[in-house]
Amino acid sequence: MNTNELLLQERQSVILRKLKSDGRVLAADLAVEFGVSEDTVRRDLREMAAAGLCERVYGGALPLSPVGGSLTHRTSIAPDRKQALAVAAVSEIVPGSVVFFDAGSTNLAIAMALPMDLSLTAATNAPAIAGALIEKPAVNVILIGGLIDRQVGGALGAKALRDMEALSPDLCVLGACGIDLTAGVTTFGFEDAEFKRFAASRSKKILVAATSDKFGTAAPHSVLPVAHCGCLVVERDADPAMLARYRDGGCRTIVAGGRT
Repeated sequence: MNTNELLLQERQSVILRKLKSDGRVLAADLAVEFGVSEDTVRRDLREMAAAGLCERVYGGALPLSPVGGSLTHRTSIAPDRKQALAVAAVSEIVPGSVVFFDAGSTNLAIAMALPMDLSLTAATNAPAIAGALIEKPAVNVILIGGLIDRQVGGALGAKALRDMEALSPDLCVLGACGIDLTAGVTTFGFEDAEFKRFAASRSKKILVAATSDKFGTAAPHSVLPVAHCGCLVVERDADPAMLARYRDGGCRTIVAGGRT
């Protein structure tokens, strides 16, 4: 291994430690610390992003979102935390409204938490969510069709987009893999991002409910800026200073079981 390769590995090890401890890195600060050019640091970050070690954002990088696996697998992770988020999110659903439920394990928990007597029209591209909704006798269910992406757990592509075009939901319960003030709402799949953007554009209001490990992280594909999210539902351990920054960015925040 030559000296340049060794220095590169050392820089990337330091960057990974900083991402873990600080939650983000800035190229300008790293260039000063390492005594190299910003172009060198940006090249390091590009290589790390390509290796799946971080996600590039303007001016630096963020940790990669921890979300992964199939919908069935994700549903088994932290069910109690998602249930608490679901109870808080249900309070935002207006009786008689039209609600779109995007694919996602937290959104599945929200669908399951709906009261039996809550009357609404619910649309979803996720068969598992449709199955939960159909158990609610006061809910009319619209299943958006197309080829099911196993990783996402929902229909994506041209057919799903055409079906979504026929709807104008009052509320979009949007799934997210990563959320950050700079990167916005992000997801892992290119077609998933396209569908989410379109569903959000068709909706009057957007709600995102997310566990704490998704905040300050990013996935490869951008969905929308956080300013476009009318409401964020977060866990009780959410940092108040972070929530204040989101509110300053135009998002109302609801803490599950706590303050607003």
